[in-house]
Amino acid sequence: MIQMRPHEGLVIDGFTLGEKLHTGGFATIWAVTHPDHDLPMVMKVPTILDGDDGPTIVGFEVEQMIMPRLTGPHVPKVLGIGGFDVMPYIVTEMIDGGSFLPVFQKAPLPLSDVIEIAARMVAAVADLHRQHVIHLDLKPENFLQRKTGEMVMVDFGLSRHDQLPDLLAEEFTIPMGTYPYIAPEQYLRCRDDLRSDLFALGAMLYALATGRNPWGTPETLRGVRRRLWRDPEPPRAIRPEIPEWLQEIILRALSVDPMRRYQTAAQMAFDLSNPQQITLTARAHKLKRDGWLQVFDRWRVMRRIRRFTAPVSVAAQVASVPIIVVAVDLSPQGERLAEVLLRAVKRMLILEPDARIACVNVIRTARIGIDQGTDDQGNNLHVLRLVQLKAWAEGIDLPDHRLTYTVLEGPDPGQAIIDYATANQVDHIMMGARGHSTTRRYLGSVSAQVVAEAHCSVTVIRLPEGRAVAAGPALPETEAAPA
Repeated sequence: MIQMRPHEGLVIDGFTLGEKLHTGGFATIWAVTHPDHDLPMVMKVPTILDGDDGPTIVGFEVEQMIMPRLTGPHVPKVLGIGGFDVMPYIVTEMIDGGSFLPVFQKAPLPLSDVIEIAARMVAAVADLHRQHVIHLDLKPENFLQRKTGEMVMVDFGLSRHDQLPDLLAEEFTIPMGTYPYIAPEQYLRCRDDLRSDLFALGAMLYALATGRNPWGTPETLRGVRRRLWRDPEPPRAIRPEIPEWLQEIILRALSVDPMRRYQTAAQMAFDLSNPQQITLTARAHKLKRDGWLQVFDRWRVMRRIRRFTAPVSVAAQVASVPIIVVAVDLSPQGERLAEVLLRAVKRMLILEPDARIACVNVIRTARIGIDQGTDDQGNNLHVLRLVQLKAWAEGIDLPDHRLTYTVLEGPDPGQAIIDYATANQVDHIMMGARGHSTTRRYLGSVSAQVVAEAHCSVTVIRLPEGRAVAAGPALPETEAAPA
C-alpha cells in the first residue's frame, strides 16, 4: 500500500516538494521542482485515510487516466504521475493566473464582464468535449485562468472519457457532483451526457449575472431533486438590466430536459458571440417563476422519470450538430458561383440535418486611410450586404435560430473568415473560388489561405471555366481540406 506521505522536502521520482499551497477535502497541492523542468509546477496528492476511502482513490485513478490524454491551453500540462504503490500524485504546470472563485464571490458583475467571462468558459468546455471528455464537476473553483486569458479546467476526479472505462459508474451508484451546479440527469445517475456540463455553465452564468445560485445552495440530494420540476427565478426578475437575449441563453442552458438545452458548448459559444441573432422565446420575457399548477404538472411527470436519453458518445453528439460557416461572394462576378454554393449547402444539410448555418460576407476595407462605408449611390455597404446575404439564403429551409447572417469587415478577407470561424467554434467552412482568369488569382489566394490556416475542415467550391449552371443539379468540383 502507500509507503510515503507528502511533506516539505520529500523527494520522489526526482520531484522535490516545497511549500504546501492548498489543503482541500480530498487532496493537497504542493509546489515542486525537478532538475529536468524549469517551469513552475504543482503536485496534487490525494488525501487517503487509513479507513475506507474508495471514492477518493477511484476519483484519483480517473484523473490519472484522463489528464495525460488532454492537450491544449484549457487544461494543465501533465509532467509526472505516481502510482499507489509508493505515493499517488499528479504533477502539472502551475497555472499563473490563479483560481476564478474570487471573481464569482464578487458577483453580480458588470454585464460586459459576465458575457466576456462566460464566452471564455464555454470555449474551454467546447475544447474539452472535442477531446471526448465530460467534466461533470464544473464549478467556479475548478476554473483557473492563464495570464494570457484562457480558462483552464482542473479536478477531473468525477469526469468521464467516453473511450475509457467509467470506474466511478462501475463502483458507485450515488449521484456525484457539486449540488448548486449538478444537472438533473446527474441526479438520475447519468454520467454520459455532455449537456450536463452545459447545465453547470448555465448555473454559473446565472450566478455571475445575479449574484445568486439558481437553486440556492442545497446540502442534500433531496434539495437537488427539486430542480427536476421547480424552475429558478428568472434572472431579469432579480436584475432588470439583464438583456432578454442573455436570459434566453441562461434559461435554455438550465432546461431540465437535456434535449431542450444547447446541444453543444460550441452552439452556446456562438450565441454569446452573436447576441443580435438569437431567436427570443418565452424564456427571454419571463419575469416570474412558473405557477403552482405548472409546477405540479411537472412534478407528476418527473417523480416517475428514471433517466433522460443520452447521446451515444461525446464525439457523436459534437459531430451531430455542427456549426457550418458559408462564405458568400456577393459581387456580380460571383453570381454563378454563389448559385452553385447555395446548392452545395442544401446538399450538405441532407448529410448534416441538424447543422447550424452561419452565412458570412466580407467587406474589404482599406489598409490605410479612410474606410468607405457607402457605395456610389450613398447606400450603407454593411446594410446592403446584409440584405443581399439574406436574399441569397432564402432557399435554405431552416428555422431562424439555425440560420444566421454576418457581414465582416477587414483588410484581409481570408483572415476575417478565419478569425470568425475560430471565435465561433466553427466545425466546417464552405466557400467558393472563382474561375475567371482576371480574378481567380486573388480569390484563389483567399481560399488557399483559409484551407491552410483554419482550425476546422474546409470545402472549396469551384466552377470550372466554360461550365454553365444548368437548371438541373449540376455538381461543382469540390475539395475538402482538413485544417
